[in-house]
Amino acid sequence: MELRVLNYFLAVAREENFTKAAGQLHITQPTLSRQIAELEDELGVKLFIRSNHSIILTEDGLLLKQRAQEILSLADKTKRDFIQNEKVLAGTINIGCGEYRSNEYLAKIIAEFRKLYPKVRYEILTGNAANIRDYIERGFLDMGLISEPIDMHKYHSIAVPIKEQWGVYVPQDSLLAQKKCAAPQDFIGMRLIAAMGDFNQGILGKWLAEYKNQVEIIAAVDLPYNKAVLAKENIGLMLSLNLTCSYEGLTFIPLSPALEHSTALAWKKEQIFSPTTTAFINFAKKYLKSITNNNI
Repeated sequence: MELRVLNYFLAVAREENFTKAAGQLHITQPTLSRQIAELEDELGVKLFIRSNHSIILTEDGLLLKQRAQEILSLADKTKRDFIQNEKVLAGTINIGCGEYRSNEYLAKIIAEFRKLYPKVRYEILTGNAANIRDYIERGFLDMGLISEPIDMHKYHSIAVPIKEQWGVYVPQDSLLAQKKCAAPQDFIGMRLIAAMGDFNQGILGKWLAEYKNQVEIIAAVDLPYNKAVLAKENIGLMLSLNLTCSYEGLTFIPLSPALEHSTALAWKKEQIFSPTTTAFINFAKKYLKSITNNNI
């Protein structure tokens, strides 16, 4: 299976037409049809259902589309890793992160590293910890800023010196908005907007303890802004980290007892990195070790 043929396959899948895809690829339509037929023979499956006017992907075709995109993305990343100059570092560093206050430290590291190596570029993927770990494992990310604890058997890491604080965003006219903090019993009978994942086994479910069965999780949302949009419509109270963001009509109330966690910049053990990524990791280590626990 050649990368070139996978590119051909993705072009046909995107255009849903052999003639249009062939024109985009600057090859003849018979050549393209032959390459796809040979790919189907090689895999032993049908990739497209053909008709006179259009084509659609089969279930096997949909699976190959996902895998082909991943393979070509990884191949492109590998090629970029080798486009380097020994004296002038360049290339792209791929970093994953959740939405944390500690992202400010990541931004400062990048800003300082850019002063030394302005030709380096960055691709930053936002996601939850499970997504980021999965992408690190599969080689799509060089490193990730993720919540602790870190699996020390799989990753090297360096802690970011700031605590992430959990709380709840409530409407400004609600009774909770008058409190200095929110206790587990304050949520009895409340509708909540939580993060994606298993709420009961997660950090917030454990914090609520015996009260977790007395709340209703009305929505599970991955990004804080999307939570805020729902919270402003009184769909539920927004459980979230304090990102020092302001959302019109909502007030942040910290949890009591306080619920905090730390984050760390982590990368896979035994991973062979490009010189650029290696230099960035070493720089990040020195930078984070040199600063204090004061907030930015």
